[in-house]
Parts: sequence; structure tokens; C-alpha cells
Amino acid sequence: MEKKQQDWDTIIIGSGAGGLAAAICLSREGLKVLVLEKHDVPGGWCHSFYLNGHRFTPGVHYIGLLGEGESTSDLYKGLGIANDLVFFRMNPDAYEHCWIGDEKFDYPSNLEELKERLAKRFPQEKKNIEKYLTLVKNVSTQIYSLPYIKGFWQKLTTPYRTRHMGKYGLFSLKRVINWHIKDPLLKNILNVQCGDHGLQPRKAAFPLHCALMSHYFNGSYYPMGGGGALIKAKTNALKKHNGKIRTSTGVKKIILEENSKIKKAVGVELENGEKLYAKNIISNADPGITYLKLIGEEKLSKKLLKKLSKTKYSCTSLMLFLTVDLDVKKAGLDSGNIWLMPDKDADEFYDGLMKEDILKDDAFEGMFISCTTLKDPSSYNGKEHSLEVITYINYDSFKEFENENEERSKAYLEFKEKLTQKMLNGLEKAIPNIREHIIHQDLGTPITNEYYVNSTRGNVYGTEKSLMHIGPFSYKPKSEIENLYLCGASILSHGVAGAAHSGVETASIILNCEADSLREPQPGQELTILEAEDSTNYPDWLAKKIEHRKTRAKAKSLVD
Repeated sequence: MEKKQQDWDTIIIGSGAGGLAAAICLSREGLKVLVLEKHDVPGGWCHSFYLNGHRFTPGVHYIGLLGEGESTSDLYKGLGIANDLVFFRMNPDAYEHCWIGDEKFDYPSNLEELKERLAKRFPQEKKNIEKYLTLVKNVSTQIYSLPYIKGFWQKLTTPYRTRHMGKYGLFSLKRVINWHIKDPLLKNILNVQCGDHGLQPRKAAFPLHCALMSHYFNGSYYPMGGGGALIKAKTNALKKHNGKIRTSTGVKKIILEENSKIKKAVGVELENGEKLYAKNIISNADPGITYLKLIGEEKLSKKLLKKLSKTKYSCTSLMLFLTVDLDVKKAGLDSGNIWLMPDKDADEFYDGLMKEDILKDDAFEGMFISCTTLKDPSSYNGKEHSLEVITYINYDSFKEFENENEERSKAYLEFKEKLTQKMLNGLEKAIPNIREHIIHQDLGTPITNEYYVNSTRGNVYGTEKSLMHIGPFSYKPKSEIENLYLCGASILSHGVAGAAHSGVETASIILNCEADSLREPQPGQELTILEAEDSTNYPDWLAKKIEHRKTRAKAKSLVD
């Protein structure tokens, strides 16, 4: 192929948390960076949208490790976006509500308090609870310490430094928890956060679940302005460093320069036929989209094709977005999340969610329920609340609609309405008579996920978080194709913070530096943390913002 003039140092495909983090790191080092986004707004799963004036964010429901010196806090300070962000600490006494059958249990944002609360509820398991949760903490600490083990002597002692992870690292969550815990209800409470990786305990890798649980041991937070606020802060930082972002710009393929020995990524061809060239290409799309659609099977090695053929993706979802004129606090809600599930074995429960006959029962048994107007008090207008309700499903239940275009078919819309009613039937078990208070409702499906986020089979967490898809078995930031790199939920870790960290790791490879140097907190960067449940210490500007929103909504209702 004839070599073309390079327009950019780096082109990044996709503007999710990982892609934008990489873009900031590269652009502030003086590289010419262009981010391309197919959707009309940046952000991927982190983007926010509005329905009838109410904001929703499909992929941001809580974030951890935002305390002073903790990794997510340092990440945002290192990217230079902390000063532009405000977070609300969700109910510290109950950031997670476990509603399992007729039983209820609240997770506090404190590990020792969690141990005490569980021991009081399950006194016969007191020693087991202490041993198990201490193990969870030790394994997660050792996972986070791995990047900091450097030098000959430190590496020589790695087996001792990571002894808990080494002992339990190759086992599933189910095996390890069964070795420690006997009570079935206690197991379900401790495993309720499986929803944060979407895998039943028998499939979930124990180390990953440990890292997930410990992510919230010291607090759970929600960004003021939803996920869109994170994206706005990142795009502003990118522009500050002269990086560019183009929305409504889909990429058709990655252009390769080939000879007998190597394949090199040199640019991209857009869906409109335009070609852009760069020294490096980063794909924030998942591996299936990147390799099979943007590169093509014929360009890949047998080894990579074999890995792709064995790759499984995480579950997909239904997301119900509701606006209600209901006093949700009186209905039992607060800023904490609600995990609603039946009192049955967790593996059996998740297997039931994955059945293809999705309309068989009248109501969904399990749901994640989140009230964003309680998590972010600045978004509450004094009258109407916003709820996001999620359940996981098997993508194959939507297979007949996978070729839907933007103008949805009648069959699809009818199917979607039946599922909406089924979700409401399940939701009414938690919030009785909520149907009577709905102002607006809309349902996001796997087809919605594919359309707006461009994820393989509408997956919500990238690759499946089983043992064969994490750690040393995960996809690497540097691909087999020269100058082609990856970042996102399938590379280092999933979630809002995990995907962003992956972008930093990818940028460090291109810059040939330590990722820690890119995450080093910048002078003068500080996060603002406020309490979602207590407005007494809100600054004047926020109190005025909240009051203005309520006054404006009241005036509008009088006019209407």
C-alpha cells in the first residue's frame, strides 16, 4: 500500500472512559490526538442523555476508592480533572440494600462494620465471616500491589507478598465461599455484588470478585451530573491539551500497511469514505469489534483467531428508565442501590435470567434499582424522581431483532412493551403501585446497547469476567499488529474506574513510561466530596442550584 501522510500522532476509536483517559495522557505530552465517536455524544457507557428534561446514565451507578490517596481519586487528580468534579457519597450506612426474598440486609461503607453487622445477623458464622472477609481484603490488596512490586529483591519475594492471591487465584467464587460460609442466605448476601460483573458464582473468578467488593469498602460515590459530568471533564481536559474529538463519526475499518513480515496499523477509513492516517491507532471498542470488524479475520494470526473464537462476552441487559411523581423516600428508597433477588441459590438465579424464553414468567425475579435523584440531589426538581432499573438477560432472546435499523419494527416495539410491563411487575414488588406514579418510561434493550455503544451482542462489561478472560488471560493493550493498541473494559478491568485505568496503561506503552507517572496527582487538584443524605454542609452555589431547579420546576407546573 502506498504510504500516506500522517495527519495525527494517535487516532482513538471510541470515546469511552478508557479512550478519553488515553487521549488526555497522550495529548498533554504534546502528541496530536484525534478521538472518533460514532454516537452523537462522547462517553460510551458513561454518557448521559435526557428524557423529558430528566437525566439518565446507563453505565454509571457508583464509583469507589475516591478517598484521599485511594486509586480512583489519584487517577482523576492525575488526569487533571478532579477540580471539575463533585461527588456525592451514597448512604454510608447502606450503600447497598440486599432484598433477598423476604429478607433484607444493608451493606455499610466500612469493612469492620460490615463484619460486625453480618456477625450479629448470623452469629453461628461469626468466625467464618471474619476469616472470609479478611481473605477478600487480603486478596484485593495483593492484586492492587502487583504493579508496585519492582526491583530484584521485591520480585524475589512476590510469592510471599501475594500468597493469598496465589493460593486462591485459580478458583471460582463459589468454591472459595463454600469453603468458608455455610448459611445459604449469608452466601447470597455476600455474593449480591455479582451483578457488578454479571456472572454467577460458579463462573466468577474469585480474585476479581475480591477486587470488586473491596472497591466499595471505604465508600461509594455518585458524580454530580451523572456519568456525563465525568465525560465533560475529560473532554475539556483533552481540548485544553489541543486534542480533538469528532462525534457522529463512525469508523469502517482500520487501514493496514502490509509486507511479507509485518502488518502495521497506519490509519482509519471512516464510514463516509474519508481516510485519516496516524502513527498509532487505539481502539476503545471491544476485541470482537476491533479485530473481526475493523481489521478482518483474513488479517489475523491463527493464534489470535483461536483466542477470539473462544472469547465469551459478558451478559447483556434490559434498562428501564423511569420518571415518577412519587415520594420515593416514603416508599423506602435512599441514595443506596437496591439489589432485588429471590431467596434461591445464586447460580440457579443467574441461570434463570439467562434463559431464552424471556416472556415465560409475569415478572423478573431479580433487579438492580437506583434512584439517581437521591444519589445526586442537585438533579431533583422537588417533585419528580428518576429511576434506573436493570436486569440481565440472554442476548439470544433478541436475536430475531439484531438487524433492526433505526426505524424499529412493529414486532420489536411490541416485544419491548411486553418486557417493560414484565419489568414493572417485578419493580412493584419493591415499590408497590409505582405504575400509578409514572410520568415517563422508556426501555433500553440489547439492541439499544449495540446501537449506542457498539458492543458485541450488547454486552455491558466487555469480555466475560471468568478466569480465562482476566489477568494474564485477558486481551493485552498492545496487539499483534504493529502500532495498534486496545483499551477499555476487556483489557485491564471493567467498570468506570477500571476502563479509565486501562486507557492510562495503554498510553504509557505508547509513551514508553510508567503508568504511575501518568496517574501521579497533579498539584492543586482536589476532589469535592459531599453527602447525598445530608445537605447541611453543601456550599452556597450548590444550595442555590438546587433551589433554582425546584423553583423553575414549580413555575413550569403552574404554567402547564
